[in-house]
Amino acid sequence: MNTPSSLEALIDALRCLPGVGPKSAQRMAYHLLQRDRQGALHLARSLDHAVASVKHCSKCNNFSEDDICTLCRSSRRETDMLCVVEMPADLLMMEQAQCYRGMYFVLMGRLSPLDGVGARELPLERLLGRARELSCEVILATNFTVEGEATAHYLATLLRSQGVKVSRIARGLPVGGELEHVDSGTLAQAVLERRAVTE
Repeated sequence: MNTPSSLEALIDALRCLPGVGPKSAQRMAYHLLQRDRQGALHLARSLDHAVASVKHCSKCNNFSEDDICTLCRSSRRETDMLCVVEMPADLLMMEQAQCYRGMYFVLMGRLSPLDGVGARELPLERLLGRARELSCEVILATNFTVEGEATAHYLATLLRSQGVKVSRIARGLPVGGELEHVDSGTLAQAVLERRAVTE
């Protein structure tokens, strides 16, 4: 069967999305063209606008349409802490938890040699500059994956060599969780990172 070249191009373009293989891309393309042409046009316009207008905040490296994002411009943020996260989604989770009022720095990735991401691919000079500018504690909030742990270790070493105070978010049991349902690694870490009970 001969597929129109423009349809093939659309299917190929959709494959750039994470987790989308040839069959999923084909299904999406057929759906957009057969059932939701208005949605396809809206998607195309939104993508075009986002690519043209979204850049990185010059201070925290998060996505922003302005040179300095609204979080970094806010006078309500505390400037004595800088939380380092891997991705913008992690920053959003921190904000939704409403447990942190300091500043952020978004790495836009993590060290992952298997994926070709080394220290040179991360904006570490900008992170160091931001930590020096604020002269504050840096909280490493990378994920508790092998890559996230390696990134946290590398950043801690780098920042401490510059005289920066560094801490790492704790691991432990989920709120409302029961011991019998927790994996042994999480339980072991919770025991290791236990704290004193105070009155």
